[in-house]
Amino acid sequence: MRRPAIVYIGSIGKPVERVEQTVFLMKENDKRNKLIEILNRGIEPPIIIFVNQKKGADVLAKGLEKMGFNAATLHGGKGQEQREHALSGLKAGDKDILVATDVAGRGIDIKDVSMVINYDMAKSIEAYTHRIGRTGRAGKSGQALSFLTPDDSHLFFDLKQMLLSSPASHCPPELANHAEAQSKPGTVMQKKRKDEKVFVM
Repeated sequence: MRRPAIVYIGSIGKPVERVEQTVFLMKENDKRNKLIEILNRGIEPPIIIFVNQKKGADVLAKGLEKMGFNAATLHGGKGQEQREHALSGLKAGDKDILVATDVAGRGIDIKDVSMVINYDMAKSIEAYTHRIGRTGRAGKSGQALSFLTPDDSHLFFDLKQMLLSSPASHCPPELANHAEAQSKPGTVMQKKRKDEKVFVM
């Protein structure tokens, strides 16, 4: 096409302002305990927990089931019938938690999702935006919690900017002041050469 017209409805790549975004910086092996602590607060279902690997989704869901939580999984390793069964269980209220990979990050509309938890942080800020967009829909407010580890440092700058621009969110000092959050990865910072001398007149 020559000179195509592009129409954007809403703000492209911007999470709705009704989503309260919260981040926790932690070590990988502290994630599970933090998740259980959050779920034990008695959050109103449905809840979507995002992970990055299919196996991780299955392991986490089984662990939650053993603790008495009603969890289902949704990922690319599931057949269409299994996916529909997981979604219908969540929509009907038979399941409270959906543990999913990015398969559920786009295009799946589940009403009244109260909370999205990024157990594994998304690989890109775009994927993060799609994930947290599962909550705070149709005029309702929602919460998005993200567990950050040092492996996610390439996203710290963009995530910091997103939190600072959201009226419903707060950027914690440990992220705001983190060295990796001060400049976008790949940008060249101007540094003084060690051999430069400063003369004071």
